Amino acid sequence: MNKDQIKGRAKTVAGKTQQQAGKEMDDEVQQAKGLTKQAAGKIQETYGKAKEAVRKATTKGHH
Repeated sequence: MNKDQIKGRAKTVAGKTQQQAGKEMDDEVQQAKGLTKQAAGKIQETYGKAKEAVRKATTKGHH
Protein backbone atom coordinates (compact mmCIF):
# COMPACT_ATOMS: atom_id res chain seq x y z
CA MET A 1 0.00 0.00 0.00
CA ASN A 2 1.41 3.40 -0.97
CA LYS A 3 0.79 6.89 0.36
CA ASP A 4 -1.89 7.69 -2.23
CA GLN A 5 -3.89 4.64 -1.21
CA ILE A 6 -3.59 5.55 2.48
CA LYS A 7 -4.43 9.22 1.97
CA GLY A 8 -7.31 8.32 -0.34
CA ARG A 9 -8.77 5.91 2.17
CA ALA A 10 -8.44 8.54 4.91
CA LYS A 11 -10.27 11.13 2.76
CA THR A 12 -13.04 8.64 2.05
CA VAL A 13 -13.53 7.94 5.75
CA ALA A 14 -13.44 11.65 6.60
CA GLY A 15 -15.98 12.33 3.86
CA LYS A 16 -18.33 9.66 5.19
CA THR A 17 -18.05 11.16 8.66
CA GLN A 18 -18.73 14.66 7.33
CA GLN A 19 -21.68 13.44 5.29
CA GLN A 20 -23.17 11.66 8.29
CA ALA A 21 -22.70 14.72 10.50
CA GLY A 22 -24.45 16.80 7.85
CA LYS A 23 -27.38 14.36 7.82
CA GLU A 24 -27.68 14.49 11.59
CA MET A 25 -27.59 18.30 11.59
CA ASP A 26 -29.87 18.49 8.54
CA ASP A 27 -27.11 20.43 6.75
CA GLU A 28 -27.18 19.72 3.02
CA VAL A 29 -23.98 21.70 2.39
CA GLN A 30 -21.99 19.48 4.79
CA GLN A 31 -23.54 16.39 3.24
CA ALA A 32 -22.47 17.55 -0.21
CA LYS A 33 -18.97 18.40 1.00
CA GLY A 34 -18.75 14.94 2.55
CA LEU A 35 -19.78 13.29 -0.70
CA THR A 36 -17.22 15.37 -2.60
CA LYS A 37 -14.48 14.40 -0.16
CA GLN A 38 -15.46 10.73 -0.51
CA ALA A 39 -15.24 10.94 -4.29
CA ALA A 40 -11.83 12.62 -4.11
CA GLY A 41 -10.63 9.96 -1.70
CA LYS A 42 -11.80 7.14 -3.94
CA ILE A 43 -10.07 8.72 -6.93
CA GLN A 44 -6.81 9.12 -5.01
CA GLU A 45 -7.02 5.55 -3.71
CA THR A 46 -7.64 4.23 -7.22
CA TYR A 47 -4.67 6.25 -8.49
CA GLY A 48 -2.55 4.72 -5.74
CA LYS A 49 -3.67 1.23 -6.72
CA ALA A 50 -2.74 1.92 -10.34
CA LYS A 51 0.69 3.22 -9.30
CA GLU A 52 1.21 0.11 -7.20
CA ALA A 53 0.23 -2.16 -10.08
CA VAL A 54 2.66 -0.39 -12.44
CA ARG A 55 5.43 -0.58 -9.85
CA LYS A 56 4.86 -4.30 -9.36
CA ALA A 57 4.70 -4.93 -13.10
CA THR A 58 7.92 -3.06 -13.80
CA THR A 59 9.88 -4.68 -10.97
CA LYS A 60 8.51 -8.21 -11.41
CA GLY A 61 11.42 -9.62 -13.36
CA HIS A 62 14.15 -7.51 -11.78
CA HIS A 63 14.78 -9.39 -8.53
